[in-house]
Amino acid sequence: MIASELLKGSLKTIILKILEEEGPMHGYAITRKVEELTGGKIKLTYGALYPVLHKLESEGVLVTTSEIYNNRMRIYYTLTQKGHSVVKEKIEELKEFIQSLQSIIELKPGLSYA
Repeated sequence: MIASELLKGSLKTIILKILEEEGPMHGYAITRKVEELTGGKIKLTYGALYPVLHKLESEGVLVTTSEIYNNRMRIYYTLTQKGHSVVKEKIEELKEFIQSLQSIIELKPGLSYA
């Protein structure tokens, strides 16, 4: 399983990308989809997920709709027009970050980069 410290900076991007690909989803479905896509290596806790969802909603990146399902209220999260733009920005940022990490990971001992 991937450490939560590594996940924190990427959580918004993960959520936004899932919603872009899958369309409107409720919180539980988002956690299950992330777990499924990562083979169980990333498990989102509700304590991490919902604050990010609420923040994205307050920023105008997501909107919510609700419905009753099995006598329980389900809240669905959907990207706004602004949200679709933010997804693209966040994906590019994450790709650049991953490439930078890859450069560090592939350092060879004893080589000078000065």
